[in-house]
Order: sequence, then structure tokens, then C-alpha cells
Amino acid sequence: MSFLMNRSILILSIFVIFFMTGCSRTIYSTGVYKSYKQTYTAIAPEKVRDSKAMHRATMRPYVVFGKKYYPTTVRINQQFEGIASWYGPNFHAKKTSNGETYNMYAKTAAHKTLPMNTMVKVYNTENGKSTIVRINDRGPFVGTRIIDLSNTAAREIDMVKKGTANVRLTILGFHSKIARTASQKNEVMSVGQYYVQVGAFSKYEGAKVTQRKFKNLINNKYNVVIRKNNINGKTLNRVWISGFRSEDEAKNFKDENGLQGAMIIAQ
Repeated sequence: MSFLMNRSILILSIFVIFFMTGCSRTIYSTGVYKSYKQTYTAIAPEKVRDSKAMHRATMRPYVVFGKKYYPTTVRINQQFEGIASWYGPNFHAKKTSNGETYNMYAKTAAHKTLPMNTMVKVYNTENGKSTIVRINDRGPFVGTRIIDLSNTAAREIDMVKKGTANVRLTILGFHSKIARTASQKNEVMSVGQYYVQVGAFSKYEGAKVTQRKFKNLINNKYNVVIRKNNINGKTLNRVWISGFRSEDEAKNFKDENGLQGAMIIAQ
């Protein structure tokens, strides 16, 4: 009798432990933010990194999981649509791609190709809520997602519990500032520009002939410029086609126009 009673108690104890474990996991998965809110503390705001050196470094092509990404310039009011996700405790207090410390309580986000410190409005097309974030990291590298929001930004558009949401992104400004004036709204991010060099001449007249030739071939989307460089005391006149917002765009232009001898320049 005693053996049967002890055996029953043991079975009941195992059942209770299993049940409580299952409940605690369920509570965690449906209320993630509550579970870590008391554990992780906000990081003191740090000075935004916006040097030319930082932009040059973060606008270079890079490879993640075997796929190459080409950071690109964008215009004010340009829009993109896709899926947003968010990232929090696993990355909190770790370094972002631009060298800052990730703070999941700040309104920041990760994007695969936008320039760092681009200001972006994120509109949740599922519920009409929106937030404004600053890009300070690269990602997300999962499926077709286009932006990874901080926890605070994700809460503002009510997508923490669901994890993802369909969103529309609108470019509002650069260098951590929202464009207000007409001139600011016509601005194009100036770092990470790409050019196609179609000729280099010791004489300026030769460069002018090539410039005129290509001006007649291309549309108003691109410009043909002459850049003078001094090399070992001699002047070299380079003819560049400008206006490409990504290395891919420059490559496509080169291939479509049969410019096998042309060079792609990134600055």
C-alpha cells in the first residue's frame, strides 16, 4: 500500500513539474516583452556616428550567408514595401554595423542597403500605426524581410507579439535629421556613389569629345562629367557617368551598353 501511494505521489509530482514547465514556456512565448523587461535596462544615449569614414565603410558591398549586398543611395520620399521584423534581447548592448551599441529601447532599425543614419517612417499597413526610426545596423538576413526594428519601434506599430508585419517604408531624411525644407527634400544621400568610367585622357579635348558622345547616348537620369586628377605631376582627364545609386545599377548600365572596357568607381 505504501509502495503504491509513494508511486502515485511520484507520478503526480512528475506531472505537476511537466505541466508547470509547459505553462511557463507558453507564458514566455506569448508575452516575451514582459519576461525580459525587468532584466534588460536601457543604455544611455551615445553620440551618433556620422563621419565620412563610417559612411564609406558601411556603403561598401558585403557578403552574408553567401549572398552579396550592395548598399545604395536613396531619395527623400522614396518608398519601399515588404515585411518588417524586430530584434531585442539577444542583441541588446552588442555592437551594430556602424559601431554603435545596440539599444532595443531606442527607435532604431537595421536595413540591408540603406545608408546609415537614414531616417525612415515605418507604416504598418495591417493596422495603420506608424513610427520613425534611424538606421544604424545591417539586416535582417531572413527570407524577404526588409527591415528589423528595435523593440520600442516594434511596440509603437503593435507588432511585438506577432513578430512580423507588412509595412511601407518612406525615406524622411539623412544624417539623423528629417528633411523639412524644399532643398532638403530634394537631397540625395551623397555617400557611396557609383560611377562608370568610360575614358581617361591626357588632353582635355579628348575627354570633351567622349563626354559629348555619351551625353547623346544616355537619358537625363545620368550625367557625364570630367574629373581631373594629378598623377605624378601629369594631369589625367577622366570621363565618368554619374547618378548610379548602387553597384548593381552601374553594372547593369555597363552590360546593357556593351562597355566592356569601362570601370566601375565607388566613392
